Amino acid sequence: MTSGFFSGSLLKGLAVRVLFFLSLALMPIGLIAIVQTWEISRQNQTSAELSLLAVTEQASSAERRVLQEAFGAVDALSALVRLYRDDPVECSELFREYRNATRNYEVVGFVQVDGQMECSSSGGTYDLSERTWFKSAMANPIRAATTVDFGAVSRKPVTVVQVPVYEDDELIGFMAISIPADVIASEEEPELSLTPLAMVTFNAKGDILTSERGMDVSGVEMPENISLSVFAGTDTKVFFAENAKAVNRAYAVLPIVPDTVYALSVWPENTPFLQMDLSTRLSTLLPVAMWAASLIVAFWALNRLAIRHIRKLGRQMRRFALSRTLPRDTLSPSIPTELAEMETAFVAMAESILRDEATLEDSLREKNILLKEVHHRVKNNLQLISSIMNMQIRQAKSEDARFVLRRLQERILSLATVHKNLYQDDNLVRVDAKVLLEEVMGQLLKVGLGPGGHVKITQDFERISIDADDAAPLTLLTSEAITNALKYLPQSSHDARLEANLRLIGPEEARLTVTNSLGRVPSVTGTGLGSRLIDAFARQLNGQVEVEQTESTYTLNVTFHVPKTAKQIYDY
Repeated sequence: MTSGFFSGSLLKGLAVRVLFFLSLALMPIGLIAIVQTWEISRQNQTSAELSLLAVTEQASSAERRVLQEAFGAVDALSALVRLYRDDPVECSELFREYRNATRNYEVVGFVQVDGQMECSSSGGTYDLSERTWFKSAMANPIRAATTVDFGAVSRKPVTVVQVPVYEDDELIGFMAISIPADVIASEEEPELSLTPLAMVTFNAKGDILTSERGMDVSGVEMPENISLSVFAGTDTKVFFAENAKAVNRAYAVLPIVPDTVYALSVWPENTPFLQMDLSTRLSTLLPVAMWAASLIVAFWALNRLAIRHIRKLGRQMRRFALSRTLPRDTLSPSIPTELAEMETAFVAMAESILRDEATLEDSLREKNILLKEVHHRVKNNLQLISSIMNMQIRQAKSEDARFVLRRLQERILSLATVHKNLYQDDNLVRVDAKVLLEEVMGQLLKVGLGPGGHVKITQDFERISIDADDAAPLTLLTSEAITNALKYLPQSSHDARLEANLRLIGPEEARLTVTNSLGRVPSVTGTGLGSRLIDAFARQLNGQVEVEQTESTYTLNVTFHVPKTAKQIYDY
């Protein structure tokens, strides 16, 4: 509960609220800084991707050069094949001369739509209708490059580059060139600032054409569960994915023959191109640093100008509230004018309160003295009345008259005892029930028992503070109960006993118990004066009367309310 109160007070503090509103005020600037930081990060990311693509373009320059020359050759030869395809011999001689002049190609030929190749640099006629690359070309007649593990003419691995040939908008065949794998591998690689983990080229269907690190390495480094065909038609792209060994890699894709052949390079995730430099990291932290610095400066200024002075003024107020001590030293001369005015007003108010309290204490002291004097005079008057009644008792002629006057005298003395305790105690509002009842019971026993009595007396009263208004009815009730008990005690038995006790039985509840042994059976009709007085006094105490009687004992229990605080008194 204490920690909850502390956290609630902290959240309601001046510093927290000012910092909160300052954060709201800085929010637009912070948003602008965040947007600018995102823009810088995006530009840096773009620059890193462009750098990675540039290195990829350099690394694939050999493949680019060979494949682009091959596609340029088939495009040029497809125009000539329309002129010479009807003369296979002359067409084959033309292709043979071209192949011998370039020395980069294994076979240069024209494949008809039926799969027959009669015009080629190798001469002769070849049936290619069952070749996979030819079936794929017929199904989708477009520019394409395909890897063939065992060439139909060369009998070795080659890369077939083909373009469809049309005449009068009708497909008449495919111009094809096969490039040996060793031709591409023998191309001189440029020097690179960074070397990729793997470098492959692939066609629009996602089939790998070449690999600079070997297929074993490339196969492991390829993105897991991603087909290369999804990048067909992509201009450039840099992405991150896991390879076959679940290691995160960076991949760069760019076309080397538009819409036909693509290059893909594989890089470690921590490639320098992709790492943010110090300036980028600082720019990322700039909005947070600005916000934190602004709040620190604001808190420092607020604490120096206001909070510490307010706390000191608060401590002075609490000290004054607890001990009525005026501040020994004033706040710093450099404090703001508003706080100086608050301190001046507080000191003036404190001095005024001290003067008023001194006046009230003097007035209260005078009233207490007067009230004690009243109680003392009332007690003297009651004792005077008791003395007069004592004289009257001695002159009474009958025993009944003396008994009535003696009972009345006992009640008057009980009231005198109440007033005596009130003026002898500094607290005129509350009375100690133990002292009051012990004195009343002592008076009653002295008169009621007389000399030579054999009654065992037991009295045990707790120290219970009762209201002054309850003192008189409690005293009179106890007096009546003790008197009745004495009246019914055995006259000659040595077993006669009288017990009286007062106990707290609850937070604000007490019980008075008077028990006596029986010498003669008491009246149970409740018509006697003593019984009526006991009931009346119990009602004044808001109490309940219970009687328990056996063959040998009689017990009176009175349970009544004992408020912890004095009753509210209204001055009308």
